[in-house]
Amino acid sequence: MTLVDQILQSPLLPDLARQINDVVESERPRRQKFFDDLREDEKAEFINGEVFVHSPVRQAHSLVSDALYLLIGMFNMHRRLGEVAHETRLIHLSRNDYEPDICFWHRVKAATFTPDQMRFPAPDFIAEVLSPSTEAHDRGIKLEDYAAHAVAEYWIVDPDSRAVEQYLLRGESYLPPLKVCDGTLESEAIPGFRIPSQALFDEDVRATVLSAWASGPR
Repeated sequence: MTLVDQILQSPLLPDLARQINDVVESERPRRQKFFDDLREDEKAEFINGEVFVHSPVRQAHSLVSDALYLLIGMFNMHRRLGEVAHETRLIHLSRNDYEPDICFWHRVKAATFTPDQMRFPAPDFIAEVLSPSTEAHDRGIKLEDYAAHAVAEYWIVDPDSRAVEQYLLRGESYLPPLKVCDGTLESEAIPGFRIPSQALFDEDVRATVLSAWASGPR
């Protein structure tokens, strides 16, 4: 039985409905203020009625995030599969708003974007690089929310253990993650994107991958 089924069958349904509506209505003005106050030079998210402004990241986080963006960006540039974004796109979901580290939208969806657009729909692929301050959200509400909004693939990248957890959507939920520490990462959502996981953490491995793409067939 789903949570919705439990609520619908509860004798407290009218009271629960009023409570839920009160929460939704109380969040509406706070969310609008979040949009109004949002700055282009600030990474902030609106999660379950609260605003979270992120502090500067550690060097380890930044290097891995930049590496993954470079790899997906270069791969996509040669093949023109869609659009890739790095940290600054506000993903507008039904209740919450996020700024993931890496996003990818297939070209059909990306073709609808406009130059002045500031809120974007759920991507086809998202990657979050773990930080101590964000890990609870990355493994909790974001995991649930991305699945609920049909994000086909979600990577959680841990720069400390040099590992990647790959979550693939099946139906309305993610399969148990495939954890790759020293192997090959192959994306479902980005067709043909296949890299050694250590390309995210090792500059020499990354250079080898990029060199192979530059010299190989497009």
